[in-house]
Amino acid sequence: MDFMQDNGQITISQFQDIVDKWIKTYGVRYFSPLTNMAVLAEETGEVARIMARKYGDQSFKEGEKQDLADELADLIWVATAIANQTGVNLTDAIRANIEKKTSRDANRHKNNSKLTGNSNL
Repeated sequence: MDFMQDNGQITISQFQDIVDKWIKTYGVRYFSPLTNMAVLAEETGEVARIMARKYGDQSFKEGEKQDLADELADLIWVATAIANQTGVNLTDAIRANIEKKTSRDANRHKNNSKLTGNSNL
């Protein structure tokens, strides 16, 4: 089952369709929304574990997964499944979220002395 366009790129809408088709073809059906929420938390923990070991002070245990890209993809996959089963159009949601952040934070970060180096801390 090849889901990619010729150039290897997919839109968010296409990805939502890919996840839906994959689940219905290979996954039999969607897990319940509550189960998917638990899986999302699990995937978030796996990303956190890799980040703590790769960029933080912890070290990897022997045989431990280290593939951050794969774990981030898992996290996005599950979030997309939740969007699909709850009727969320991620393209519209992301567009609205960017507009919200742009409006709300137009000057917030520029005026944050912790980010600009003008802090007396």
